[in-house]
Amino acid sequence: MAVAGQDIEQVLREALQPTALVVIDDSHLHAGHAGAREGRHFSVRITSARFTGMSRVARHRLVYDALHRLIPQGIHALAIQARSPDEPGPDELGPTG
Repeated sequence: MAVAGQDIEQVLREALQPTALVVIDDSHLHAGHAGAREGRHFSVRITSARFTGMSRVARHRLVYDALHRLIPQGIHALAIQARSPDEPGPDELGPTG
């Protein structure tokens, strides 16, 4: 079973209750790359109160922990941008869909 962006979105919504979440399948950008045969490439941009006060590494661990069952099913690479709602900066993510 191949992992789809919707699978990642569903798991992250349930685990981290994001205020904003975007999952992009970047696999087409890696066609021909050896890892492309092993699974798909995704970018995740997520805003969640769960990240408040956490380091970047700790935030990434939360995301990976939430996705631990999907990773062996076909996630080869995951680029993560994780922030808390109270961090300064533009909210380029928009609302969760």
